[in-house]
Amino acid sequence: MRDVYTTIDGSVTAPKGFSAAGVACGIKVKGLDLAVITSDLPASVAAVFTTNLAQAAPILVSRDHVATGGGKATAIVVNSGCANACTGEDGMSHARAMAQLTATALGCDVNRVLVSSTGVIGVKLEMSKVERGISEAVGSRSSDGGPAAARAIMTTDPFPKEIAIEVNSDAGTFRIGGIAKGSGMIEPMMATMLAFLTTDAKVEPRLLQRALGAVSDRTFNAITVDGECSTNDCVFALANGASGVELGESDFDVLVDALLQVCEPLAVGIVRGGEGATKLINVRVVGATSDFDAKRTARAIANSPLVKTAIHGGDPNWGRLVAVAGRSGSAFKLDGAAVRIGSIELFANGRPYDERAPAVAEYLKGKEIDIEVDLGTGGNGASRMWTCDLTADYVKINAEYRT
Repeated sequence: MRDVYTTIDGSVTAPKGFSAAGVACGIKVKGLDLAVITSDLPASVAAVFTTNLAQAAPILVSRDHVATGGGKATAIVVNSGCANACTGEDGMSHARAMAQLTATALGCDVNRVLVSSTGVIGVKLEMSKVERGISEAVGSRSSDGGPAAARAIMTTDPFPKEIAIEVNSDAGTFRIGGIAKGSGMIEPMMATMLAFLTTDAKVEPRLLQRALGAVSDRTFNAITVDGECSTNDCVFALANGASGVELGESDFDVLVDALLQVCEPLAVGIVRGGEGATKLINVRVVGATSDFDAKRTARAIANSPLVKTAIHGGDPNWGRLVAVAGRSGSAFKLDGAAVRIGSIELFANGRPYDERAPAVAEYLKGKEIDIEVDLGTGGNGASRMWTCDLTADYVKINAEYRT
């Protein structure tokens, strides 16, 4: 049968056997700021972590727990408003305490609790607030708690990012849910954000890890807002088997496709809600000698301040796209290259078509912009990335982030 994906309510707690909560414990001046996500059954775990060498304490603790937990996890505890990064031994102690407090409240092994934090770097957690928050969150978690958890992990995000789907496949019917946060410090080097995924399918940890890595490369690693890689980025996936459906090696493509249905909208949502953003930009590069070259060029375009400001200003400046493509480090042939904005070709085979610029300027007034650059090599390499425009509001938000 053909796999059928249906969007359902419930976000990260839509799959069977998962519960969550989001509470306000005072880490932030206002709003929810601590979340827990728990599985009734020990769940297979997979994780992707930031490539930044300045890694926050919760990243180090969670790495250790993924390695020592026997491929299983029971809970994720997350706080917003404080990254607990670059905080020395106190930071490590606080991250370990978050895991231990959660484990004690749930009656599980501490190395089956994953920890995550997001917020300002270089500020210590106030553990009295965290302890109170964990106690309240564990005590109030429910199968309806996904939306509150999605709000509790937000920092500068303008809206929560959550989704859940039900999958009808040859293997049976199962669900996948997810929540994510991210708005600034977004660069696809893992992906500068947090994302937490759950499924009630049974998946062996190594298979889940392979699938999560493949999907992250096409989603969370294909987004950028400002080219900045943070200290706390991670994606966690839990699979508890509560649906009774087991996915094995022969179901790998089904698992990847299903995870894509959840991760792509979460990733695009991060860019759509980028700090100060007014436009979502889909960058596609074709005609490359390899997919690697295509992605390298797509990343260079997506991170270019000149391209991002031109899009914000509605300026059909195709020359900026050609210039980035030519300096990206990928093979490039000017006499075969082409630039399209929307469906309109502005440059092809070494010739400009500036008479089409007014139509492109009108197109650029929209909120979702498609850009395609052909590198002109005749190759089959292709890649896609998502980014957003660069605005004065982005500068204002980040000039005042700590103050």
